[in-house]
Amino acid sequence: MIDVATTWQQVCAALAGGDYDAAFGILEAAMREAGKPERARLALYLAHLHALYGDAALAELGAALREARTLDPARREDALSVALWAELDARTRGEEAPPPPQAVRESPDALVRFHALCALALSGKPAEALEVHVASTELPLHLRWRLRSWEADAHESLGQSAEAAGLYAEAAHLASGINRAVMLQEQAALHLQLGQPEAAKAALDQARPLYAARPAPDEAEEQGLNLATWHYLRAQALLNLGQPAPAHDMIREAARLEAQYGDPSYGVALVRGQVLTHLGQTEQALDAFAEALRLAGDGDRPYANHELGVALLDLDRPVEAREKLEAALSEADYPYLPEVLADLAECDYRLGRLPEAQQAAEQALAQGAVIPASLVLGSVALDYFQLDDALEHYERVIREAAPGSRDWLTASQMAADVLAQQGFPNPAAAYAYAQQALSHTPESDDWHGTLQEHLRRAGELLAQQGAQGGRTLN
Repeated sequence: MIDVATTWQQVCAALAGGDYDAAFGILEAAMREAGKPERARLALYLAHLHALYGDAALAELGAALREARTLDPARREDALSVALWAELDARTRGEEAPPPPQAVRESPDALVRFHALCALALSGKPAEALEVHVASTELPLHLRWRLRSWEADAHESLGQSAEAAGLYAEAAHLASGINRAVMLQEQAALHLQLGQPEAAKAALDQARPLYAARPAPDEAEEQGLNLATWHYLRAQALLNLGQPAPAHDMIREAARLEAQYGDPSYGVALVRGQVLTHLGQTEQALDAFAEALRLAGDGDRPYANHELGVALLDLDRPVEAREKLEAALSEADYPYLPEVLADLAECDYRLGRLPEAQQAAEQALAQGAVIPASLVLGSVALDYFQLDDALEHYERVIREAAPGSRDWLTASQMAADVLAQQGFPNPAAAYAYAQQALSHTPESDDWHGTLQEHLRRAGELLAQQGAQGGRTLN
């Protein structure tokens, strides 16, 4: 006589150790010996096991649920059956799927509530998913990290990235092996979104040793693709930490692994373009961004068009850049529309259309693209010989941009130069701007000699002011 509860405990023990083959074997052996009512319940546990494979086992999940219903028609009303059907429906129909009933969401069985939560998250109802209360300690070990992962995904869907990152960290703590690596990588991706590259790098440092040196043949593809993601994220972290050369090594390895185990992705092509841009290899970056645009889905296309537009601007091809930037601007949901508007203003400036450039830059500034818009406005003001206005725009960039960044350096150089053109009305400011710009300007740059001269002249004026201030006047 088969005891269903004991069989389920044996299955959970196998799953806790990551032995899925043993879990399937235990269930199949029990189903061969059990009577119809017991087999129906075991079929639901088999459906649960298939559900862990996500979209890769939809047919098997449906077959197990239908088998349970055939073996015992009363199982149609079983809370676990209803929850699993809801999850299957959500995986196949998305937001059109009806949500699981409230009674299922409040079931005394934590396994039922877990699948109800999954169904709600999959059908685009993250807030409702988070309202389903499931304590991780109520669940078998193999579901505890998955619960935190689903909760993290729901928070991420709601734009709550910090909360999601914390939950992925919990999921990683509860998981093991490749699953732990994947959760750490999800955490790292959110740290990158939050502008925390050091934290992202730390999470990735923990993930890398979890990959097997020689994975089993049936695990090689999964590990290879996850490792491609690791290199892709590592490249972004290093790039954000100002290390484009090692970032280039990382993104090349990500592309190699993708080619070996899957298909080229939009994300890897886009980051490769960004890395090449930082390395000054703009022509190669242009090819990478074009590849990203070819691979992009609808939601990714404006990002690729924007990057392409900026790369074309860097190559001083404003007519072609404008075409790509206008395509990005036409996507109302693109979150960087003010920056696109500022880049379009730069196109107009390069084309000699100063009134149009000024108008677009002012709109971009009002919408929050402070740094790129201010740089354009500074250039326009200089062309109109409005030196006070130009200085105001460049000083705004110096305040807002990251010290040492390209925009900060450009603004520092220009601010020193504007003050020089004005006859050094504020030699202390001119000296400070020239000095900070000089510290980031290589000797081979044409600016180096100009800045040295500004520094020398401002220093002389400061010395004269000091000497005059020290005299006793009769």
